[in-house]
Amino acid sequence: MRIHVAGHRGMVGSAILRALEARRQAGAEIELITRSSAELDLTDQGAVRDFMDQERPDQVILAAAKVGGIHANNTYPAEFIRDNLMIAANVIHAAHEAGVQKLLQLGSSCIYPRDAAQPMAEDALLTGTLEPTNEPYAIAKIAGIKLCESYNRQYGRDYRSVMPTNLYGPGDNFHPENSHVLPALIRRFHEAAQAGAGEVTVWGSGRPRREFLHVDDMAAASLFVLDLEKRLYDAETDPMLSHINVGTGTDISIADLARLVADGTGFQGRISFDATKPDGTMRKLMDVSRLARLGWRATIALEQGLADTYQWFLAQDADALRAR
Repeated sequence: MRIHVAGHRGMVGSAILRALEARRQAGAEIELITRSSAELDLTDQGAVRDFMDQERPDQVILAAAKVGGIHANNTYPAEFIRDNLMIAANVIHAAHEAGVQKLLQLGSSCIYPRDAAQPMAEDALLTGTLEPTNEPYAIAKIAGIKLCESYNRQYGRDYRSVMPTNLYGPGDNFHPENSHVLPALIRRFHEAAQAGAGEVTVWGSGRPRREFLHVDDMAAASLFVLDLEKRLYDAETDPMLSHINVGTGTDISIADLARLVADGTGFQGRISFDATKPDGTMRKLMDVSRLARLGWRATIALEQGLADTYQWFLAQDADALRAR
């Protein structure tokens, strides 16, 4: 089985690669095909087509994407919609042309409307207005779902999509401006603890609630969905709605999350909240009942995952973290 993991150096892609490597070490006959962004630009249609023609993988896992938090999405909306649209279109179409029958695409919970009923079920897609702060990224991810659906309908492919909640873990982006909320908090509270600061200010009111899934759980869920017999997958997904949510089914307020991170990093000062900064969607909780019926549930508790992530953060070179 020749499997191409696109985006293997990212947080999710590297976790999937670790999980596949573990299978190979356990005796599975797997050949892993990877390319760095320097070796293969996924926004270059010709390069992606030539790569697929040459390598002819049996399966493709599309974990590559341009990602970032609220600040990055607000600052670079053109790049977020352009790059992610091009990556999805190029990889999915080139895989089809190369005869790849099975593909798994990773999306995001931001595909759902800002005011979707909580928890958000798969059939909430395209039923309302998106959250403005990350609308360009969300539209690109919705297009990826529809690409998979369309190739399945027209060509009989088995292209599947999984929609994760907020992910975190080893390999995350801890950049002070372009990271997601949890790694941003880890870095901020760590630096404050090291400096002996008396206060840390967190963006927003602290009232929004978010769900967090450890990246190793995401990798396990991705391979679980990829491995499902088609009849089982089809039984849980309408042919016109071929995606499955992945999450924990529980959420936490940003204020409580900040306190957990503060405790984990040893910060003992005051936590304040800047309500002049945007909160984004007030709640984003995934309905994971479809995946649960198929037999998969998350296993890594948030406290355990935070400790694991913080230890990984501490083990990194300071210069490398500044560049992430």
